[in-house]
Amino acid sequence: MSTKRNIWITVAACVAFAGLMIAGLVYKQLQPRQLSEREMFELGAMVLQQPRRFSDFELVNQKGERFDREELLGKWTLLFPGFTFCPDICPTTLATLNRLYSALDEDERRNLQVVFLTIDPERDTPQQLDAYVSYFNPEFLGLTGTPAQILNLATQLSVVYSKVPLEGDDYTMDHSSNVVIINPRGDYHGFFRPPLDESAMRQAWRSMVKSFKG
Repeated sequence: MSTKRNIWITVAACVAFAGLMIAGLVYKQLQPRQLSEREMFELGAMVLQQPRRFSDFELVNQKGERFDREELLGKWTLLFPGFTFCPDICPTTLATLNRLYSALDEDERRNLQVVFLTIDPERDTPQQLDAYVSYFNPEFLGLTGTPAQILNLATQLSVVYSKVPLEGDDYTMDHSSNVVIINPRGDYHGFFRPPLDESAMRQAWRSMVKSFKG
């Protein structure tokens, strides 16, 4: 009986050890890893060799509260320029960003803010922005300001846009569709280029977080 008992103990120990090894392997596979420059490029992420510092700015969020450089410090920011009357690219991109944000765990979401910067302040009042960004995710921020204030920040983030007249007094806005990446130091870190895929963006962003030396 003693021999059988020892055999069962040994088998149980081996099974437990194998289970721990498998669990550890699975855990390691699920952890974010630092990707190569080529891998990041294939995921649509363009990361600057040297993050670029840009000057102070002043805007207001959808609640009418001041938003300046201080609001970028201590967490990552994904910023997308657009306008609420946009028929396709803007809602599609914000929906993608919502899927990305919603797929993160709680700690990751605390480390990331998603910002929609209007390039059409004439029509995009704080109230208009509030209704628009809340439709996609109530935690997203909408920013507006004077045309000069918006142009100042947009230029520093390599965001290009222009007003395009339509019939009568109507108009639309042409704009770049990259998603700007700002790191927790408040520096321009890079961008995601279209076409955007939330799974690829999430993998690339996790790699940036892992490799970032704040």
